Formats: sequence, C-alpha cells, structure tokens
Amino acid sequence: MFSLLKIWFLLILMNHAEITHSQNPEGLPPLLQKAVEEVITGKYLNALLDILHFQSSNVWTADMLAKVMAYFHAQEVMLSLSSLQMSISSYLKSLLYQPRQLLSEFQQLDQQQFQTAMKYLFNSRKDRLELGSIILDLDKIRENVFQSPGVNRTLFLITLEKCFLALSAMECVDILSQVLRVSAVHYLQPAVVGSLPKDLQEDAFRNLSAIFKDLYDKTSANTQKALYGWMKQILQKSYNTSEFNESTSWVSAENLWILGRYMVHLPLEEILKISLSEIRLFISYDNATKQLDAVYDITPDLARAFLEIINSSGFDIRNTSTIYRLGLLVCFYDDMEQMDAAVARALLHQMIKCNQLRGFQAEVQKLKAQLLNIATQNQTLNDTLGSLSDAVVGLTSSQLESLSPEAVHNAISTLNQVSGWAKSQVMILASKYLSYEKVLSFYNISQMGALVTGISTQSLYNMNPKELLQVIRGTTSQYSSDLSPAQHQGILRKIAASRDFSSSVTDIQGAFFKEISLSDLWKDAGYNSSMMKEKELRRSQALYLYKLLSKNNSPDELLSTGQLVKGVTCQLIESMGADFFLNNFKFFEKNLHLLSPYQVNCLAWKFWKVSNASMPPLFLIVLPVEYLEYVSGSSCVPFIARLGKTEMDLVNPGLHKQSAVLQKVLECLNGSIADEYDVDLLGNLICHLPPASIHGRMSLKAMAVALHQFKLCRQLSHEQKIEIKYKLLELYGSPKTWTAETTLDVGPFIALLPKGELNVLALKFPDIIFLLEENLLFDFFLPDCLGIRSPSLDEIIKLAEANAFWSVQELKCMDAETFDKEVELLGTVSGFNSSQLTVLKEKAKEAWGSLPAWKSHHIVSLGRIALALTENEIEELDLYSLDTISVLSQQTEWTLTQARSILQGFLEDSGHTISTLKSFDLVGLGAILCALNSTEIMSIRSTEFSAAVARIGLLFCSTPLLKQFKKMAESVFGTAASWNSSVLQEIGTIAGGLNEDELKAFDKNLMPYFQPIAIRHIPAEVFQALSPAQIANLGPANAAMVTASQRERLSVSQLQSLQLALDGARTSTQETQGGVGSTQVAQTPAPSASASGCVLCLCFPCPSEPIIKLMVKLMHPGAHKDDSRTKELQLSTSGRIKRLRVA
Repeated sequence: MFSLLKIWFLLILMNHAEITHSQNPEGLPPLLQKAVEEVITGKYLNALLDILHFQSSNVWTADMLAKVMAYFHAQEVMLSLSSLQMSISSYLKSLLYQPRQLLSEFQQLDQQQFQTAMKYLFNSRKDRLELGSIILDLDKIRENVFQSPGVNRTLFLITLEKCFLALSAMECVDILSQVLRVSAVHYLQPAVVGSLPKDLQEDAFRNLSAIFKDLYDKTSANTQKALYGWMKQILQKSYNTSEFNESTSWVSAENLWILGRYMVHLPLEEILKISLSEIRLFISYDNATKQLDAVYDITPDLARAFLEIINSSGFDIRNTSTIYRLGLLVCFYDDMEQMDAAVARALLHQMIKCNQLRGFQAEVQKLKAQLLNIATQNQTLNDTLGSLSDAVVGLTSSQLESLSPEAVHNAISTLNQVSGWAKSQVMILASKYLSYEKVLSFYNISQMGALVTGISTQSLYNMNPKELLQVIRGTTSQYSSDLSPAQHQGILRKIAASRDFSSSVTDIQGAFFKEISLSDLWKDAGYNSSMMKEKELRRSQALYLYKLLSKNNSPDELLSTGQLVKGVTCQLIESMGADFFLNNFKFFEKNLHLLSPYQVNCLAWKFWKVSNASMPPLFLIVLPVEYLEYVSGSSCVPFIARLGKTEMDLVNPGLHKQSAVLQKVLECLNGSIADEYDVDLLGNLICHLPPASIHGRMSLKAMAVALHQFKLCRQLSHEQKIEIKYKLLELYGSPKTWTAETTLDVGPFIALLPKGELNVLALKFPDIIFLLEENLLFDFFLPDCLGIRSPSLDEIIKLAEANAFWSVQELKCMDAETFDKEVELLGTVSGFNSSQLTVLKEKAKEAWGSLPAWKSHHIVSLGRIALALTENEIEELDLYSLDTISVLSQQTEWTLTQARSILQGFLEDSGHTISTLKSFDLVGLGAILCALNSTEIMSIRSTEFSAAVARIGLLFCSTPLLKQFKKMAESVFGTAASWNSSVLQEIGTIAGGLNEDELKAFDKNLMPYFQPIAIRHIPAEVFQALSPAQIANLGPANAAMVTASQRERLSVSQLQSLQLALDGARTSTQETQGGVGSTQVAQTPAPSASASGCVLCLCFPCPSEPIIKLMVKLMHPGAHKDDSRTKELQLSTSGRIKRLRVA
C-alpha cells in the first residue's frame, strides 16, 4: 500500500541529507514544521498527510528541503538514511499488513489530516502527483489499498466513525459507496449498521439507500433486516407525524420506492395499513414494475397482501395492463373465480419471471397448471400453444404427443425461448417440428432455439456438411454445451468426412473443437496460433498443437491464446529464459485453472530457480513442505493474504501438504482466528481449516463474519460442518430463540441440528426450511394416520431429493397421472433404493402401457428408474434410437447383464452390427461398451475407433477389455513403445491395458502424461514394474491416484519415489537424462532472509540479486557463477533451511 509513499517521502526528506548545521531553521512554514515534529515522534502517516496537504496549496522551492533538514539538526536529531529508512519501512509495513493498527492511526488523525487522506484516496481525479522530479503514482496506491480486505474494512469503519464529522454527507456517502463496491460487503454486519448516521439530509440518505439496494443480495438476512430498520427510522422521522397514527401507515408511495427490495421486510399488518391512494400512486410509477420484478425473496403472504390492497386501490388486477405492472406478485395470484382465458394467458406470460423466486416453485407450478386449464378452455391445445408462455413446460408427454406438427411449427417462436424443458419433451417437440419441415436445414435448426437438443444424432449426421458448419457457427452454438457427446460426434464426423474438412477446422469453435479426435487433427497442418483463440482444447490436442505450432510461432504468441497453455510441457518451461519466463508468466497466471497440477509444479520450480524472491505463495505450497519454513515473521501476513485470494483447489495439494500449509497459516496468526480482520486475511483458506481449528481457535466474533465465507465453500467435510454447527449454537443460542433472519443466515448448516430443534424451526418457519433443505420437512407431509397417503404433485415438487423417504407402499399408492407428470423429477432422485425403483417402474407400466408400446421419450424420462428394468424387460423395449441409448448410458449403476441386454437391444433394433458402428454410435453407447467381449472389440473399425477414442478413454471397463482397447489404440497410433504425451492423454483409461514390459519401457518424462484415471486402472501386478525413476516422475496428480493395492506391491525405493512425486519434489530426471533406476532430489534454496526475516518479496526491502548471489557463494565456496547447480543446492532438512536464514 505505502511502498510508493515511502520512497517519495524518503526522497523529500533525504535528498539534501548533506546539509550543514549552520543553516537557519527559521522560515519553515508551520505545517511543514508540524510534519517534521511528527517524523521525530514516529508519526509518519500524520507527517505524510500534512506534507500532502501543504503541497496542494504551496509551491515547493529549492530551499524548502534545506529548511526541513535544518530544523532536524536544530532539534539535535541525528538522522542517517539507513536508520530512517528502516524505521519508516517497518512502520509502513505494519500499516499495510496490520489493519487494526491502521484503524488506530486513522482514529488519531486530526480533521485536516483525515480530509487529506480521504481526498487522495477517494476524491482526487489525479492519477499521479508530480513534485519536480518526484512522481507519486496515486492510481497504484489506490489499487494496492483496495486489494487489501483488511485495509478496506478499516477504511469502511473509519469512514463511518469520522467522515460525517469532517466532510459533507454526500462526500461520505460516495466514499462508502466506493469501499463497499470493491469489497465482498462482509463489513455490513448488523452491529455496524447501528452506527450509520440517522440525521442525513434527504439527498445523502437517498444515495446511501440506493447503494444498499444495489448490494441487497450480497448482505446477510440479519443485515438486510437491520438496514430496513435504519431506513424505516429515517423515513418515519421525515414523514409528517401528524398525518399518521396507529391506524395509518408511514409507508407512502415515495417511501416504497426508496425502500426498493427492502419492502419485503415490511410486516404484514403494515402493508395492510398503507393508504390506498399511496399504493395507487406507487403502482402508477413507471419504475414500480422494475422494482416488483426484483423482489425475489417475497413470501406468499406478503405478495397476496400487496395484491389485495392494489386491487382495492382502484386498479383492476384482472386488467391486462395492471397485470403487466405486478412484477413477481403475479406468482402468487389467487383470484381465480370466473377468470376468462385472455386473463389467464396474460398471467402465464408474466409468470415466466417466477423461476427467479427464492423458493415456492411448487406453488408456482400449481398456479400455472390452474391457469393452463383456464387458458385452454373451449379451445384445443393446438390453437393455444403459442400463447401459453413457459407453462408449456408443464404439459405431459401425452399432451405433447397429441400436438399436430403444424401447431408446433406455428408456435416455434414461443417454444424456442422457453427454458426448463425435460429431455423427453424436447425430443417430442423437435420431432413434431421437423416432421412438418420435412427437410433438416440450417434455417430450420436456427428457428428451434433450445429445442435443437432434441434432434436425433442420425438426423444431424445426415445433413449437408456445409449446413452443419453454419449450424455450429451460428446462433445454435450457444446450445452446444447442451448437446450430447453423441450429437457432437455426429456433427463432427460428417464434417470430417467431407472434402472440405481442412478448410472447415477454422470455423469449428468452442466446445465443438474439443471433440475433434487427435487422429483427425493429424490430417491437417494448416493451423496457426490466431485460430486457436476461440477454441476449447483437450489436453491431448493442446500437447500436439503446441508442438506443431511452435515451429512457426513464437512461444509468447502461443501462450497468449489461452487454451494452448495446456500443451506446455515441463521441458518447455525449463527451457525458457529467465526474462522470457517472468515477462510471460502472466499468461500462466491468467489461465491457472487450465493447468494440470504437474504443470503448476514445474512452474513453481522454474519460478524458484529464476526469481524465488517474487514467487507467488500458491506456487510455494506445491513445493515440498519444508519450503514453508521460509515463511516467518514479517512475511507471514502477506503470505496468508496472497494465498487467501487464490483457490488452493487449483493445485490440489495432498492432505499432508495441505495440513502443513494450514499449520503454517495458524502459526502466522499466533494460533488463533481472533476477529473479523483474521477472517478477511484468510479469505478462501477458511474453507480448508481443520475441524479442531474451527472448534478451538476461532472466536465467536470471528465466527459471526466467517459464516458467510463458510456458506460459499464447495466441499466442507462432515467434521468441519459439525464444528461449525457448535460454533453457531454458541453464537446464536438455542434455535428456539432464532428469528427468521437468523435461520436464513445459518443456511445449509441447519440440516446438522438435532431433529427436535429442527422441528421447532420447521413449525415456526416452514417456508424458510423448505428453501434451505427440502429433506427436513418430509415428516410434515406425513402426519400420523392409519391410512396410507399417496404422494401428490405438490409434495413431489417440494420434496425433490427428499422423495426418497416415501415408503414402497406409499409410492404404490401414487396415481398414474401424478407419476406421468413428475416422472422426470422422480428419475433424478439419487436416494431411491432398488425396491422403490421397482415400484416406480411398475407405475410406469401402469401409466404408459406394456413395454413394447413405450416410445423413446418414455424411456429417456425414466432416469434412474430405468435401473429397475430386468434383462427380459430390456429386451422388450424398442431401443433403435442412439439418443435413447446415450441417455441410458449416463446411468453408472447398470449390472453387466443389464448393459449387455441394452447393447444387444440397440444392435438388433437399429440393424447395426459391431463392425458397422460409427464413431458417434460408440460415443453414444458410452459405458455400455464395457459389455462388449474381446472379439467384438476387435471388429470395431479402426477409423471409427480413432474418432471416438478420447471418449472411450473415459470409461471404467475391466482389465481384459482395456487390453483389447489397447490393441485397437495401437492400430491407430502405432505400437505402445512409440506413443508420445499427446497419445497418452488421448487414450485415457485404455493405458490400463498395457502389460509390464510395455509400461516399464516408457520414458520417465512421459509418466506425467498418463491421465490420472488411467493410473488407477493399471493392475497392481503391472504397476509394480515401474522403476523408481518413473514413479518419481508421475507428478502430484497421478501419484495421488495410486491405489492401496498398487502401493502394497511397491518396494521401499519405489515408495520413496512415490512420496517424492506426491510432495512435488524436483527430480534431476526432469532436466537430465540420468540413470533409469536412480532418482535424485535437487531442490533450490531460497535467498537467505534479511535481518527482518524478509523472504519472497512479501515484505520490503528484499536483498538485491547480487547480494543473494554473494550469500550463496559464501555459503557454498565450491559453487561457481557458471555452475547451473548454484541455484539448485540441496536442502535435506528444515534445520539446514533455518541455518541458511540465520546466515
């Protein structure tokens, strides 16, 4: 934050350090004299602000600095550049990395100093300040300030505390806006809201309220409630108290507009008291609709209360123009009596917004179904289809089947904009539309929107290749991610088979390019770096293309494309010159999410070698754990700060290494997470805290702020969640006393509460509990009774995954119509056991008739329910459609006999044999291919296999089948001995079919390019054939995939090598061609720490490069400047590291 200030300040004070004692100190302006005295007493921030204020209205003269130094000497202050530099350096560093101290310093500023600080941080339009030859980069200072969450919090708190006393209210509101918008808004806690000014002028209040409205979704429920209370207090005060009493409301039309989304916090009784003339005026505002469109968290009771008073105010809520003004209130419309079809259609048109509501979707679906019935009264579905908006998603498959092709064609402009379609619905509608159009063309497809995913793979393959190219270039490309792998492959195979494939590669963009096989890429050499910028690459493609393009393109051109970084090998990284590497490191940093853990490890070692002083902390944690010893003292806090802004998951350190990193973090925090500043500092690291640390090291003050962070964590362990639960109970007390807002803030952790406490909350806040965890309310649908209750439509929708709690008998009682309407949802429930799935399968027979009568869309809609089909039942199904098989193959729980029946059924019904299968058939069959026998695999045509091999390489087939697939791979790529890195990446698990001789013959430098899933599929007796050198070169991700059975067969030296790979240790084999059987660990030492413990440029000043070289030479007399190992000196123990630092 203050490094530039420090340099500037020193230049001012020390530029004339050689001045004589005889100069007259008189004539020094009072403000500068005050600044000098503050320097003497160590108040450097105060002095700096006084100097800044002085220069803003005064011209610096040549004698000014002389007078400053004369004053120092007159006060008998003996200054040296080094001592002052050390003092100021230490002070400024503490302000940047100790925001609590910065808060204290700000609190001690006088009013003028505070105004100056705010001016230069927030209100100055200057991006630089020039004082003769001295230049102060204001933009850089602001950037550094706002990048520090702790400093941001301090600025927010000090603004609330001092700004409204020192500056105008409008200026302070603007400052608060800037601080809040660049932060994660964790600073707005309920207690802090209490310190907001309550006597703001109208304009300032409106502006600050507008900021809080914009930040609504980023604040907790308790904070939202507190902000509503603050706004209410001011609005009530400004309202003419003589005009309202207990029977009237302070809520005017204007106040409603000022409240914005905070209107959902109005109590029900307050809403009913609002003056009808005020509500009429509010609805008349043009912006009222925009405001009501955004009340995503409104509840049914509040919405209906607003509807009631709007209707009573003179607006007819059955009038179409009024309906269009109601925003999300229409989602809870309940005046259904004698409604005509036109009103129902208008409501349905508006209800397309209702999927944005926070919960209550079951009620919305029920209302849509009622309106759908009214909208189609006395008319056929064919006539009304285009006017039903997204309610058409609620139509059953039988209703969609009844539609005429012409009706679908006429309504396509509505249907193509609807979201939320099930796969079976899309298949029906696409079939209807295309049967009307007769010919499948680019134009027809461009009209289909989301329905394009329902086009069969075979139909896409049958299209003209030029039109297919238009399809993947045109607007349809936005739906490419929704197409199945089989559909992707069908399109690409047709294009690849055309004569124009080479010229077409340029036009294949995004995810489509990712599906092009490696063997197809080999057919064309006309690639260039610029055409790669819009393409998504598999790692195998990137490895091949980077090597190919490097012949005619510079490395920086290739790296700038983004996706090609996937193809940068460790050898390429090692070969980069130091300057080139540092200048182009930004491309790696920007695309860190695209790199493999092995690449990150190679980058870390390269960085360590060429510039360990500026190495990013994320890279430090991929090196062996002893390198964490370099983080201590003044480097601790900046280390945590920078690490907390990154995702540790990107480098996926092993558990041992992650534990060591977290231990170092806690050590840096003096063993505890004391308050909100520590939480700010931890950032993303909080998701990785051990359960014991949450339990014993986190204060309740910190927990209040950390809760929001914990809710954002993607993969908390059960043990972490348990400790979070106990902290929450400590923080908020018994759930019996919780408010609705606290319940919302606790969020997903509510599921951890004991059942008795859950019951209390469920009875108090059933809507909130449903919103947070639908599983919890299952019992409330099932009151104790003697009869058997069958699941209703509403209950199935509300319960979602919790439908797994229905008993077998209850599922049997479900009526067939209910099953037909909600089969897609039931098919997604992962918790159903085999007995429940069997009952649902029988329910499908009841709803759709005998198995031979089932159509493709029926089979597709079953989801997991299909797993209950027996081998004999599968034989009865019509399985001619590859797209049906493609959906079935996504289920991972098929038995081998079931999979064989599906395979046989597809071959018989489609008329295919194994030898006639095309690549898209192979891709569509997916996991079903694991039911092939060895003979059948060898009858697959090699051209089709080569196009599908990357997808086949994702399958988890048995070892005998992998051996046969390996033989097929050799027919495409040559013998295993000739395979390179791109081939190993392409074939995936097929590498599990290699034998011992083939595996141990691979060059050790190829070991990182086996896919991690392939390592797991290498039989233990084969895996043990790897040499220690090969194992050491597996890379961290591959080493982590080694199974327990594989480990059991390894020798001591092999296990040691495996640990080296897990640790990310650098092996000499990465750079040299040493003996196959021996692997040495060559680690590069960090520069020795300065006296203040400075390392990694995480504090300042860092030792210069010449000093570092001198230190290394003094410690290692045998090292010569031309010796490449000067920077790769072995550090075997942490003690050695400590000795290096001391030295």
